[in-house]
Amino acid sequence: MLKLDPIRQELPEKKKALLGIGESLGLSELKKKAEELNGMAMKEDFWDDPEEAQKLLKKKSTLENKVNAYEKLKRGLSDVEELMSLAEEMEDEEEADSVIAMYKELSEELESFKLETLLHGKYDHNSAVISLHAGAGGVEAMDWAEMLLRMYTRWADSKGYDVRLVDIQDDTEAGIKSATVMIEGENAYGYLKHEKGVHRLVRISPFNSAGKRMTSFAALEVMPEIDDELTVEINPEDIRIDTFRSSGAGGQHVNKTDSAIRITHLPTNIVVTCQNERSQHQNREVAMKILMSKLLDLAEQQHKEDLAEIKGDFSQITWGSQIRSYVFQPYTMVKDHRTGAEVGNVGAVMDGDLDHFINEELKQL
Repeated sequence: MLKLDPIRQELPEKKKALLGIGESLGLSELKKKAEELNGMAMKEDFWDDPEEAQKLLKKKSTLENKVNAYEKLKRGLSDVEELMSLAEEMEDEEEADSVIAMYKELSEELESFKLETLLHGKYDHNSAVISLHAGAGGVEAMDWAEMLLRMYTRWADSKGYDVRLVDIQDDTEAGIKSATVMIEGENAYGYLKHEKGVHRLVRISPFNSAGKRMTSFAALEVMPEIDDELTVEINPEDIRIDTFRSSGAGGQHVNKTDSAIRITHLPTNIVVTCQNERSQHQNREVAMKILMSKLLDLAEQQHKEDLAEIKGDFSQITWGSQIRSYVFQPYTMVKDHRTGAEVGNVGAVMDGDLDHFINEELKQL
């Protein structure tokens, strides 16, 4: 069948690409390590230390997911080859259409799997901490920051990640001044790390009575969440901790206790606030974890191994060249200024459809 000829021509390259991915992953070693961890999990004293047991199970699950994804794709490509021959032999048009749909789905899964192998940075497998900050422009910029918060939350939900709101500074009229969110799950930081930067909005503002087209900016910070096994030494003399009453929605508990925590790292002027946990102790724990993430991120930027050497004012957002523009009027377009990737459906992007931009950036690595 002529309609199956493109698949027959492409299939050998798909198989070769999958084989290359398996080699780059060190598939045999992954299998061996997963078996070792499985043996450890079967021991009678495995649950004597629940915290360590959970860590081991998480590692085991990560390894098994990679192996299973590879094996599924390998079986799928073989099935396509067999079903394609069957469809041609029977001259079954309906079966041929089914093979084409199956091949298309497998090709998309293979591309996603290939991109995952590009996530080999030091913290790429970690969860992510993102912070949004409205730029100059008053309520229009704060509304834009809230739109971006919704966009990234929708993206995280579509990927099955857990989203935890750590802190949010609302505006009295509309939008948010800033927000910090933890996006928890495998490879969240690896996918989101290149989203860091300034995002520009162009639209006719609903807050402008003259109906003029306006440009607004918001900045996004992206940091890896620090694993529990990684400890960062912070000199107690270098931090100031303030407590205050939580604001915003949260019920009676939030409004009656000074449970919110603000930690300032004096050498860098990094400020971290957490007010969405149930107790002061929990807020402090989360705030310290985010402070460690910010310090490690800054250390990477400044190429410093010793955190004590890190100096400078980290509180100022650099409003340099934007990484991406979102245009609502006079036409609709979202364009990434680093890769040149662009789409016309701005509504879909604002609903969390970011994969095209994230994938194009990963391909540049």
